[in-house]
Amino acid sequence: MPKVDRRIQKTQLALKNAVIELMSEKDFDQITIQDIADRANLNRGTIYLHYQDKYDLLDKLIDSQINELAEMDEWACDEDWTDAFIPYFEYFRQNHLFFSTMLTSKGSGPSYFRTRLLAHVIKGFEREIDRESGKNSNLSDDVILQYAGTAYVGLIEWWIVSGMPYPPEVMAKQVGALLERSL
Repeated sequence: MPKVDRRIQKTQLALKNAVIELMSEKDFDQITIQDIADRANLNRGTIYLHYQDKYDLLDKLIDSQINELAEMDEWACDEDWTDAFIPYFEYFRQNHLFFSTMLTSKGSGPSYFRTRLLAHVIKGFEREIDRESGKNSNLSDDVILQYAGTAYVGLIEWWIVSGMPYPPEVMAKQVGALLERSL
């Protein structure tokens, strides 16, 4: 994979931070490209060199976070439930500002993020449904996946909004135990 120019990385980080900061202050729908440019201390034209509009910028930002989670998914499949969730909760803690903004702000941006996160989680859970023990034999896969995915995303949201009252390891253990019972 080609190495990204440091100036581009610096610009993209400034834009990411600007969008997240602005979204913590007002609805995404009310944020303008000029607001983002001013906050990032960049020219509007610089934003348009990288993104079509603010929605493209947000979409790429969300893609980046989902892709990082997807990279973790490959490793997690080989672990038991508890151990698999530790790196996720560490990641949510390390990226607290992003996740708290995206899960608590109003407007189309956060709603879109929550939908994307839920779809990603459900896709990851698809291969985890236990059909061999018989505990899910009379349940629809769609219902199981919606239940487990919505519960997991809801717990992430609750944990972040509540100020992360439990360490990542404790959350991983409890969430792992609950999802193991469900899936």
